[in-house]
Amino acid sequence: MSNYFIKIDQDRCIGCKACEVHCKATNNVPTGAKLGQHVTLGPINKNDRAKYLYLFMPCFHCEQPWCVSACPTGAMTKREEDGIVFVKAELCVGCKACIVGCPWKIPQWDMVNGRAIKCDYCRDRVDQGKKPACVTACTTHALSFVNPNVASNQTRENYAAQVLLSGAERA
Repeated sequence: MSNYFIKIDQDRCIGCKACEVHCKATNNVPTGAKLGQHVTLGPINKNDRAKYLYLFMPCFHCEQPWCVSACPTGAMTKREEDGIVFVKAELCVGCKACIVGCPWKIPQWDMVNGRAIKCDYCRDRVDQGKKPACVTACTTHALSFVNPNVASNQTRENYAAQVLLSGAERA
């Protein structure tokens, strides 16, 4: 598993897609490709009100990435030190095996350069101690760049606090 995870706070996201736009601009992503995709679900009925849910889908940087095992040239690779999966552009021959191999279709086709591209959490920025472009551009601070274990612990703690609070309100 990667040392990193991009978490979305559903209550804060307004669906503006600034994350997608900033990612494309920062990474010079060609037309038609998206390294992180913003998905809108709904409307759903919540408390008798129509509500939309928003998801942000960057690469999941899997423990055993299908894209890496599908790549015949070693262009798709995973960093040992932090689990970030990325494309070594100079090794990509454009066979698209990584695109077919990923169940979420995260790797994208770069028609301009004839090779695969994908979200690498802006690894150049991460190496400088910065957050990925999508996270820094989020206008409502709905995206956060976290450690998966820390995020799940925080989620459990928040849930426990909500349960305790709701019990206190009933008393």
